[in-house]
Amino acid sequence: MIASLTGTVQTKSSNSLVIDVAGVGYLVWAPTQLTAGVSQGDILTVHTALIVREDAFVLFGFIDREQLSLFDLLRSVSGVGPKIALAILSTLTSSDIANAVANEDSNAFEKVSGVGLKTAKLISVTLAGKLKAFANQSDSDSNRALLEALQGLGWPERVAEPVVREVMRNASGKSLAELIRESLGMLGNK
Repeated sequence: MIASLTGTVQTKSSNSLVIDVAGVGYLVWAPTQLTAGVSQGDILTVHTALIVREDAFVLFGFIDREQLSLFDLLRSVSGVGPKIALAILSTLTSSDIANAVANEDSNAFEKVSGVGLKTAKLISVTLAGKLKAFANQSDSDSNRALLEALQGLGWPERVAEPVVREVMRNASGKSLAELIRESLGMLGNK
């Protein structure tokens, strides 16, 4: 089992990365928020899920363990495979997913490519009561996620922590990818 990877981003696309770890390039499928926040040459740590199929071993990567847990919960829904779970995580934030399930709002899931009415309703029913931890992520969770992301990109904690505090002052409504880009802009000016 491959639980995480730390290495250099060799190439990237909108939904995948090739991460070089000690000379071996791993193809990792990832949410668009993660791929948008990194550049070729960045040092990155991703938490991974290894999916073994009859014809392939496929790695899916996430910036934190919480997103990996949500990926696994989504895959537990009948009819939701890893590609659909990844599409959901690329379209909706963790709190959006939790709120949609709590409010029985299957329309939120129908906006995701590949998710129809039946699957959207099934997601809402199956995950009811299982996503309370994601519904109201506190500021400390957001701070921790941003700090872990910056550390995964190679910034030491002592340098990244003041930038995280500054960026989080005006973080309302911004995605993690937007916060990472803003933080990297500030770190680049230091």
